Amino acid sequence: MPNNKIDSIDLRILRELQQSGKLSNVDLAGRVGLSPSPCLSRVRSLEQRGIIDRYVALVRPSSVGLLINVFIQITLERQVERALESFEAQMQRYPEVMECYLMTGNSDYLIRLLVSDIATLEAFIVQKLSTIEGVSNIQSSFALKQVKYKTELPITSF
Repeated sequence: MPNNKIDSIDLRILRELQQSGKLSNVDLAGRVGLSPSPCLSRVRSLEQRGIIDRYVALVRPSSVGLLINVFIQITLERQVERALESFEAQMQRYPEVMECYLMTGNSDYLIRLLVSDIATLEAFIVQKLSTIEGVSNIQSSFALKQVKYKTELPITSF
């Protein structure tokens, strides 16, 4: 098992990279109080250990026509392993599904979709979601306004 110990310098590196993944190694090193070579070694170690998962560009959904943010609660007929695996595999296939969670409480899954319009949402529900074997209930809620959205983890200590 890889060493996943994180010290205060690693935490500073992670906080800075969560703010801007495009920082050059020289800039990152200056911000965390290291010289460039040890800083790069630490970043590579964080990547190799799987602590840093990947680097991405965050695109504003509305700028690419994705105007509707929908949360859908799904209940399955039965919560058996085969049905759960099948549903989860289907969710992986749909690019409009931004997040999918196995839940406790009244529904089995909560998914979040980004779609361009109501017709696209209807097609997703009718042609994709409702055709998945074992789905017994689908309940949608539209997000009217995004009050808070962040990608940075609240890491202050480890």
